[in-house]
Amino acid sequence: MHNAPQVSYLLQFDSGQPASCLIELAMVAPPEDAPPPDWARLEYQQCRNCPLRPAEQPWCPFARALARVLAPLEQRNSYDELTVTIRWRSRVIQQRTTLQRVLGSLIGLLGATSGCPHTRPFLPLAYFHQPFSEADETLFRVVGAYLIGQMLRARQGLSADFALHELPGLYAQLRQVNLGMANRLRALADSDHGVNGVIVLDVLAAETQDLFEELERNLLPYYAAYLEE
Repeated sequence: MHNAPQVSYLLQFDSGQPASCLIELAMVAPPEDAPPPDWARLEYQQCRNCPLRPAEQPWCPFARALARVLAPLEQRNSYDELTVTIRWRSRVIQQRTTLQRVLGSLIGLLGATSGCPHTRPFLPLAYFHQPFSEADETLFRVVGAYLIGQMLRARQGLSADFALHELPGLYAQLRQVNLGMANRLRALADSDHGVNGVIVLDVLAAETQDLFEELERNLLPYYAAYLEE
């Protein structure tokens, strides 16, 4: 595998010190300076669809990754305005927005790279991360990434789902994880930014899921050249 790329999010708030987050897109968690908080324990508000067992894995991988990002933001609110500078591959993206909007983008990236069984299928999207993606952009990226995965399965002699029958189910599982993460973060009584970040992410997931129902209508306008005889 190629060396893991890094994504750098620098959050410059209108008041106070900036906060930064550096993510390596790898499945191995970096060393921690302190133990994770109790809300990151696997058995705490464990997702209903979670296949992991506390006896074998005491920490939720998604919550553990998220805790490292939220720690320096404990005194912030979801509506705090900021300038975010994202350094990713050879690009620099800068945008004025709110903390919850930044976390909506960042939490999806964290989830995909955390090792959570239900977010692992979205790891290819993390390697081609697009901050602040809208629903139609996400639909395009998700369908494309999924079909590439099915092509690779077919070339390895495995069953393949080129009709996209299983893709809506992956999104349904992802939304259950989003709900579980929101329940965990409600334990952070001193701030709402974590919960609202998950909500922003889940709204995007819901909108993308709705677009699946009329997939052809939503994608056909872009593919006229492919439909010519």
